[in-house]
Amino acid sequence: MTLIVVSNRLPFVLVRDDSGVERVEPGSGGLVTALQPVLRNRGGRWIGWTGATSEEPSDTPARLASSARRLIHRMRGLVGAGSVPRTPAGDPTALFAEATRRMGYEVTPISLSVAERDLFYYGFSNRVLWPLFHDLPSHCEFRPKYWAGYQAVNRKFADVTARYAGADDFVWVHDYQLLTMASDLRKAGVTSRLGFFLHIPFPVADLFLKLPWRLPVLRAMLAYDLLGFQTPRDQRNFLSCVSQLIPAVRPEGDSPMATLRVDGREVRVGAFPISIDPADFERRASEADVQEKRQKIREDAGGRQIILGIDRLDYTKGLTYKLEAFRWFLTHYPEFQGNATLIQVVVPSREDIPEYQENKMQVERMIGEINGQFTREGWAPIHYIYRSLDGPRLPAYYLAADVALVTPLKDGMNLVAKEYCASRVDGGGALVLSEFAGAAGQLQGGAYLVNPYDVEGVSEGLARALKCDETEARRRMQEMRTAVKQADIYQWLDSILQAAIAKSLADFPLVEESLPGTSPPPGQSG
Repeated sequence: MTLIVVSNRLPFVLVRDDSGVERVEPGSGGLVTALQPVLRNRGGRWIGWTGATSEEPSDTPARLASSARRLIHRMRGLVGAGSVPRTPAGDPTALFAEATRRMGYEVTPISLSVAERDLFYYGFSNRVLWPLFHDLPSHCEFRPKYWAGYQAVNRKFADVTARYAGADDFVWVHDYQLLTMASDLRKAGVTSRLGFFLHIPFPVADLFLKLPWRLPVLRAMLAYDLLGFQTPRDQRNFLSCVSQLIPAVRPEGDSPMATLRVDGREVRVGAFPISIDPADFERRASEADVQEKRQKIREDAGGRQIILGIDRLDYTKGLTYKLEAFRWFLTHYPEFQGNATLIQVVVPSREDIPEYQENKMQVERMIGEINGQFTREGWAPIHYIYRSLDGPRLPAYYLAADVALVTPLKDGMNLVAKEYCASRVDGGGALVLSEFAGAAGQLQGGAYLVNPYDVEGVSEGLARALKCDETEARRRMQEMRTAVKQADIYQWLDSILQAAIAKSLADFPLVEESLPGTSPPPGQSG
């Protein structure tokens, strides 16, 4: 049996800098963070889009060959043995497969045209499903051409997957970009067990009913054998939509697992909160260079308390609400003026979409206003970082922060919150967390839960976290760290495999040689 993972993006992407030079870089995001260590150790196949388009120079065979060979050279240096493999310059699929073979699993790239990308990714995925599923219907653009493009690309993914899916394999499809793919796989004659996991929230029925193509989307999802959601709330929302739109299909059982009878088949619907590998984050946090970087961050803060925010550039992350809450905090808790600094990391994301460009300008304008209002000699209230944090920097910031401020308006899970707790090998730190993040259900015993729309409430939660005595702070952090350890990425995967194919992770043999040091940078995944 082979585990075949299918997602919108591969764990490696082709990127081109301003000078026109292409390179292959490790991907980021929650899915890569969660699944990379599993596939790296146990093999399988990952199918996904390269991120490039066929009309762009970066997707020509010669340039693909150049980028893939650079990745091979990089891997050779990490592995430290063997000759550099050579593959045909005109076969990007073979290049990617060869480049990643030493990692313990195969990669199968899918190329999209500019038109396919615009309709499927920028259109239906990010201008319809993303805002609708995050309770922001005012951002939706319900255009029929987006729906047509979405269906076409889902069929394309299904056609590629069908070439590799054997009857005994488990095909595991991920996230909102590929909701309808299972029905196309069934039409192609694929008899593999099909699982699906939604990484973002599933909306309440009143919102889902706004989708003009609600019924075909729902029927297509029911072609999977297992449907996994982040939280029991998401599971209930989905089952409620099924009951209202397809009344002949009634759920049997309840959270964390329900069963639907669909056309003589059994479809299992469960809640499976995604997680991380806490042992890996503890290892990173204990490394000498991380400890040195942590000390440098603390020294640069000049003895002030550090509040850390790490968010992708996305209007669902509520950055403007967070900044307004921080302004309120400085105004109504003046004792922290000059004594606390917000380090706000914003990770670039979907910069080609106008709403994201506008969100970036709003955030930067507010940061400028707050710094202009409160800055005094030797202290600015907000230190703004617009880039990803890789290497030792991210775990160092996790360790240096007195409080992590994680306040999305809505989030499927938010792995940053879990990464922060796992990294606190010193037992310190505090977490102020949005009650609308999926992680709130597991971390509520130790986190200060807040409503991200309530700027006064967020300000109060932040003050409580900063003023908390050390004994109480350590008790809270210990409770959160225990919760993360008890439900780690391997337990998450085990529970899904058990539900989907009645097998556990132990049934997938370990790969003897896997590439060390190639897991993606932690964080920036929430």
